[in-house]
Parts: sequence; structure tokens; C-alpha cells
Amino acid sequence: MTRFLWLNWSGGGNLPPSLGIARALTERGHRVTFAGRPEMVPRVEAAGFAAIEYKRAYEQVERYPQGHPLTRAACYLTSPAVEEETRAIITAEEPEAVLIDAMFPAALAQKPSLRAPAALICHTFVFRQHEMWRKMIAQLGGMREQAGFGNLPTMDELWLSMDRIVCTALAAFDASPVPGWELVRHVGPVLEDEKVAIPAKLPWPDTDATPLALVSFSTGFEQRNLDKLQRALDALGDLPVHAVVTTGGIVDPAELCVPTNAVALNYAAHDPIMRRAALVLTHGGHGTAMRALRHGVPMILMPGLAADQPYIAAQMQEWGVGRMLPVDAAVETIRAAAQEILSNPSYRRRAKQRATALASADGASAAADELEDLADEKSSPVFRPVCLSSANALAGV
Repeated sequence: MTRFLWLNWSGGGNLPPSLGIARALTERGHRVTFAGRPEMVPRVEAAGFAAIEYKRAYEQVERYPQGHPLTRAACYLTSPAVEEETRAIITAEEPEAVLIDAMFPAALAQKPSLRAPAALICHTFVFRQHEMWRKMIAQLGGMREQAGFGNLPTMDELWLSMDRIVCTALAAFDASPVPGWELVRHVGPVLEDEKVAIPAKLPWPDTDATPLALVSFSTGFEQRNLDKLQRALDALGDLPVHAVVTTGGIVDPAELCVPTNAVALNYAAHDPIMRRAALVLTHGGHGTAMRALRHGVPMILMPGLAADQPYIAAQMQEWGVGRMLPVDAAVETIRAAAQEILSNPSYRRRAKQRATALASADGASAAADELEDLADEKSSPVFRPVCLSSANALAGV
């Protein structure tokens, strides 16, 4: 039995696959404890795992650039207070292996102080979005510097310091490997539903031949966009379809004006809906896009805030399995894209062709294999104090 500590960024596309991997590890007799921002805790506990709350997650938020959609996220992901609390959590928990989300520079920067093995977990493509990752980590580091704190290492320095990089995407769907990045292990998508996402009873019988459209944009609070959801519903309201919108708990269904051919739900298991669906409207998150492809369902993709979403949306359009639209696309534009996809069987045919590569993928089990192998490499104490370089030193605390 290995004690795993997961230093977590509970973004919309990160937590569900993380819980899926944790489930696979737990079924093999290991223990997984998550540590993350306050918003993470109830979701992890609902899934049956131990959760540690970062009490200082937003302690220094007022020093970060105000009015930016990433202000709170950047504080949690990069602040010196979170660095300090990370070290305290590691010392208190004494894990035998540490898992750190790709988006968490404050935690990744502690790798030089770890004796136990540590894996970076990336829940989207690594190589297809390699430059995006560099820019995203640099942007977060830049916001930290604007707050008056010392700089953090670069993305390459942070990621390549790890013992392994586990990517929950298919290697066949990613771009060619980058030389020097042999640490990356592709395990395939982890398409886990959270406990709150239960099968929903829809108002239309399974025998109803009317095309069904699923609208699901994000479960991340940073990506709340009531207007986008409403425009999608308005676009589908005049079409001969049934529509299901899941708001992910970040929009109250009562805030929406729901047309007579639609139903709005906070949460619902997506697999049963996608088995019936003819179309998915999504933000381009890796998990939702891969789930739609696994069911052979074409997509309309309207990328949101996360930096990987435009890349994924563009790839789906390039493969001919969907249409990429801007986040502010007008109702008429969304409606026209839906009509095109529903009336052109080539979108469905190409989506079903891509589905064959995903049919046997079990990312949770493959990730557990990698992490068990990693944990076997070392068994010494997990944390030792070191003299941090100036790049990692706490500043302004």
C-alpha cells in the first residue's frame, strides 16, 4: 500500500479525471489524499476521498492584479503563502509518492525538496499545446511578479524536474513528441463522472427519434458564462431537436430561460445522454471532447477561458468532427452550425471513425499502472528542507 498525496488544481477539467485515477489506485489498496483550494474539498469528500483544505489559498489575493478573471486562481497557484503551506502539508502527511497537477507552479516548485517520487499529472495534450503551456505558466508567474513576489521557474524547469509526466490523453491524438521530453507517458482519457453527476430522467422516451443535443460548457467557477449558455439554448429552441443543458453547478438552471424543447439540469451523467445525442455543444475541454468522440457524437465548440480549449476546438474542426465558434458567437451563428452538423452525416461518420481509437482506452487503470511503477522506485522519507534558489525563495511574506 502506497500513501499518495495529490496537490490539486480543481479546475473544471482536472478534478473528475483526478478522482478517476484516485479510484483506480484505491481499488488496488492504495490511499490517496487530496490537498487543494476550499472549492475542491466538498467535491473530493463526496467522492469518498480524504481532502485537505489550503487555508491560505487566497491569503495574498489582494496583492495580485485585480479585475483579471484569473486573479484568485493565480494567487492559489503561485503565491508564496501557498508554497509555504504546501511544504507544511507534505511534512505533516509524510506521503510515499506525490502527485502534482500541471497547472500548480507553487507546488511543482517544491520538487527539489522531495525525496519521494513525484509525478506531474496533465489532463490534456502535452505536445499539441506545448507552447501554450509555456505561455500559461509564464502568465501565472507574471501575475505573481506583479504581486511583488519573486519569480518562479519556467514551465520547462518545473515540468522536467519531475520524475514522470502522466498525460491523460491518447498519444495517437497528441502531436509528435518534443525531444528531451521522454518523461511523458500517455495513458489515455479518464472519463470519470463525479458523484453528483447521476443518470438523469429526461422528459422524452428513449424511443423518441428526435435528435438530442447536449449543452455542457464547464464546471469551473472561473468559466461561468450565463450568456453563452442562454445563446446556445436560444439557438436550439427553434430547431426540431430536444436539448439538455448541464450547468455544472456554476449557473443555477433557474437563471436560464429554457425553451419548451429543452431541459436544464445542474448535473447529470453525460454518458447516458451522449449515447442518445446527435450533437454536443461544448467549451472544448479535453474531457468533454474525448467523451463526445468516444460516443461518435459531433460537436460545436465555443472555447472558454482555459488556454487549451482553442487548441482542442481547432483540432476537432480540423478532423471534421465539429465546428469551432467564437465564445461570443451570435444565436444565428450557433443555430446555423447546428443545422449544418445535423444535416450533414459526414460529421457523425468521422466522429465514429475517431471513436474506434478510444473504445478500449482505460486511462484511469493505465495511469494507476504508471503511478504504482513510480512509487516502487523509492521508499525514503518524502521531504527534506533545502536552501531554495532565489527563483523559488519566498518574497514579501
